[in-house]
Amino acid sequence: MIARSMPRFLHALAAMAALLFVTGASAQEVKHYRFAYDQPRNTGYSIAGDLFADKLKELSKGTMIIDQYPGAQLGQEPQVLQLVKAGDIEFAIISSANTATISPQAGVMSLHFLFRDENHVIKGLADPRVFEALKTMIDETTQGLHVIATGSQGVRHMYSKKEIHNVADIKGLKIRVQATATEDTMFPAYGAQTVHMPFGSVYTSLQTGVVDVAENSINVYLVNKHYEVAPVLNITEHEANNALVFVSDKLWQSLSAEQKGWVQTAANEISAKEPAKAFDLERAAAEKLKKMGVKIVDNVDKKSFTTIADPYLDKLAKELGPHAEKIKNLIRSIN
Repeated sequence: MIARSMPRFLHALAAMAALLFVTGASAQEVKHYRFAYDQPRNTGYSIAGDLFADKLKELSKGTMIIDQYPGAQLGQEPQVLQLVKAGDIEFAIISSANTATISPQAGVMSLHFLFRDENHVIKGLADPRVFEALKTMIDETTQGLHVIATGSQGVRHMYSKKEIHNVADIKGLKIRVQATATEDTMFPAYGAQTVHMPFGSVYTSLQTGVVDVAENSINVYLVNKHYEVAPVLNITEHEANNALVFVSDKLWQSLSAEQKGWVQTAANEISAKEPAKAFDLERAAAEKLKKMGVKIVDNVDKKSFTTIADPYLDKLAKELGPHAEKIKNLIRSIN
């Protein structure tokens, strides 16, 4: 008799367990959040998205899921910033240069030759003092969003249909630049003309001659196929290709203290790991481009550029404002 009743008892236990599981799952509702960026997959931005998504899923036990929207699916960077501010997008990684459209002092991260080399970029972006200064700058100069991490896409170089060996070679040329006071000062100081346009228009503008030169990191040049219309990559290393990761204030205020902790811990993964991975991508991209027959000019006379740029470092940072000056000083002090 007891033996016959055992299967019923086990069925009842299984039913109770299933009920408890469903109740627990509903108590811990799974939520999806948008993470937007303007570059394709296989870039520094997607590395940042993957690091963040994986860690947040782990910490939240699968209750906070990141859905990535690469390739400017939700808009170009200036538009995405506005959508994050409005709370229509929860997370985004945006270049510090385009961040200057809502917080002009962010242009400090675009100062030419601010960073000495690759290791300086990696150390600078991971430095907690630099992060806090950037966070404070955004919180005190704009509304609707917060900085939760720093990121990188390597350093920027100039590419065109012609070789650039020194600063004299860009005199009079039209160069597509990001819309910051830093860029609008530095390139004319080199003798070039600046042209502003969304990133998505760069390919056609190089193709048609609207601009003579564009500038970006090696992997961005590769994955966006800009080599097809600008087959000479000139290794100028004039500017770090920095980025900031944002969370909308609307989402931030809705999170519990525990959830905020998960988000920040997951974001810390980006600051700590993404820049070095981005530079690995740069080296791999350079090798691919060489095999494809792209002309890479790696003997650019950088001193011809730094002689002009260096006096502007302190001047521009001061003109941008106190936050910019503090960030510049912190970065320069890192060994």
